[in-house]
Amino acid sequence: MRGLQNNPLDRLLQTMTTVRDTSLPPTASAIVEPAPLFPPIAPYRTGFLAVDDLHTLYWEECGNPDGEAVLFLHGGPGGGLSPRHRQFFDPSHYRIVLFDQRGAGQSTPHGEVRDNTTPLLVDDIEKLREMLGISRWLVFGGSWGSTLALAYGQAYPQRCTGFILRGIFLCTQAEIDWFMDGMGQFFPEAHADFRAGAAEAEGKEEGEGLLQAYARKLFGTDKPAALRAARSWSTYEGRCAFLRPNEEAVADLAADALSLSIGRLEAHYFVHAGFLEDGQLLANLDRIRHLPACIVQGRYDMICPPSVAYQLHRAWPGSRLVMVPDAGHSASEPGNSAALVGATEAWRKGRAF
Repeated sequence: MRGLQNNPLDRLLQTMTTVRDTSLPPTASAIVEPAPLFPPIAPYRTGFLAVDDLHTLYWEECGNPDGEAVLFLHGGPGGGLSPRHRQFFDPSHYRIVLFDQRGAGQSTPHGEVRDNTTPLLVDDIEKLREMLGISRWLVFGGSWGSTLALAYGQAYPQRCTGFILRGIFLCTQAEIDWFMDGMGQFFPEAHADFRAGAAEAEGKEEGEGLLQAYARKLFGTDKPAALRAARSWSTYEGRCAFLRPNEEAVADLAADALSLSIGRLEAHYFVHAGFLEDGQLLANLDRIRHLPACIVQGRYDMICPPSVAYQLHRAWPGSRLVMVPDAGHSASEPGNSAALVGATEAWRKGRAF
């Protein structure tokens, strides 16, 4: 076991407390009976919002124009929107607001890392809220979207009614190290291919870590090499995101445009530690601890380990932790989807979880 000392799993676990707090409510495997997604819907309004001289964001509204506002924050960074994201919410009740973050989806410039930081994304959300004339909204985000939801809520708690968060990512250095290396303990084949992608062509420089090697390729002037690195990055993530392999989803992630935005933006944010102080989101939790929250977490999430969701839950006594027993990381897995719809329905029916 000597070779496992100081590995990413050890470092991640060392950041988590293991003492049981009996004052907290128990976790649950579901909020309500499993529910399917709502039927596909089209936006009733779309637009583009110029947030500075460089970036313009795509946004859309779906559902009930006079309904309760809910904000959807996609993952990545760089993941962008999917029509499926609209289907977590009852369209007869919710005014559903979705947007592509800087550099993602239909926002322009695509894959751009300049002027792309967490504080700027938080400011973008507030500009969008003001432009749409919304006073307060329920904030819904998964994976990186949970990071951004917490950062936004802590900056503007008075604008939030509550939170639905999935696949918790607090963007600590331990979690970044886990993504880059720790997941290889469970997906060794995928990680071997990921490492090979960093060594392709000109290879790694002496003393260079895996993240630095990818960043050099992704932000270099050799565009074909950058695209190959982006495909390798996004394919690695896709192969680790599901409890059961989903080759179709992995193929989608390897598409040129999506892989470039995911690879470039995730590497950019990882290199800069999410533009957050290590532990910042837990340290500032008192700003939103009074608000209700539902935390949905796949028991076998290898990208965002369940210990992180449990740590957030312990620090947020009023939160509800839904540990999905048969899911990994992806929101599209049946158990995660059912729990998320259950959360939006529980909020709709009682504005509580």
